[in-house]
Amino acid sequence: MSVSATTMRQGNGTKLEQRVVRAAEAALAARQFVSAIDVLVGIGWLAPSHVEEWRQGRVEYLERVTQANLAKLSAAMKCFRTWATSRGLVPSETVYVARTRDRRPLRFSKSGNLDIERAYRTHWVSPALSEAKRCRLAERQSRPADLVVVSPVKDWTCTECSRTGDLLIMEDPGPLCLACADMDHLVYLPSGDAALTRRAKKASGLSAVVVRFSRTRRRYERQGILVEKAALDQAERECLADEDARARRRGREEARRAVWDVAFQEEMAAEIVRLFPGCPTARAEAIARQAGARGSGRVGRSAAGRALDPRAVTLAVAASVRHEDTRYDELLMSGVPRGEAREQVRAEVQRIVASWLAPDPC
Repeated sequence: MSVSATTMRQGNGTKLEQRVVRAAEAALAARQFVSAIDVLVGIGWLAPSHVEEWRQGRVEYLERVTQANLAKLSAAMKCFRTWATSRGLVPSETVYVARTRDRRPLRFSKSGNLDIERAYRTHWVSPALSEAKRCRLAERQSRPADLVVVSPVKDWTCTECSRTGDLLIMEDPGPLCLACADMDHLVYLPSGDAALTRRAKKASGLSAVVVRFSRTRRRYERQGILVEKAALDQAERECLADEDARARRRGREEARRAVWDVAFQEEMAAEIVRLFPGCPTARAEAIARQAGARGSGRVGRSAAGRALDPRAVTLAVAASVRHEDTRYDELLMSGVPRGEAREQVRAEVQRIVASWLAPDPC
């Protein structure tokens, strides 16, 4: 009996299957391939910050930080494989290694069972991709991950010299300062200039990505990179040599992105009206402009939002109602904690959103 047939007989199973499919479809639409990690993050069982800690080698195995027991994880993985097979996706086994200097293989499961590990490692790729593109994707996914250096938010001490500093790298015994890690000869290049970063990293024999944990967004965010000084000097010379050509190219790209943004926001507004026919057209357009603004970090710019996933669209509508039609912002300004403020306006948000599910009979 298939997973779909079985789960149709079980209320919880059916809901789980729907959640898995929504998360998988959104990831596939965004990147033309989908992994087990994409699904677990998409259904809310795995926090992106925990994935980052696992990739840094700070978590023994991934299942340890998932918000579900092994039985639920197994059921979700079966739903995922059944969906991927039914869509005709192409399996591609990918190598996962830690962002540590020893590049040790990362472990997914508590048991370490080879079949379970293989299931987690397998990426499912769209058959629409050509063979050459699938090969390039597999090569890119299997490429050793960048070394990660952390800009700490808390006080810390090096496990070797007992000193501290602005940056650390995690090793098995614990955090190391860059001097003890033999990386103190590298120079810091902050994010902001993509061409300079790309060229400096390419020219540097040793490099590392610098990240810092954002308490507000609950995830590690990239701050810049560490590279060899000679590589940075070379990259700066190359960037100065073709600065005019790159400026013209940036102008063309900005114009192209602006056209795409307008088209995407129009599609989102139309989807809002379809899902919520009682929502005024002008309001739907305003929600789409705000939720779909490039660089906003809002739900409309997420993978699910770009795929116009109904749940993501609904979250964008609810967020707009919360800010525009309730006392939520006033409560925040008066010092009420965000969670408590949300709870106070939850019923009003639900009432307004529900009223938009059907057109006004008047």
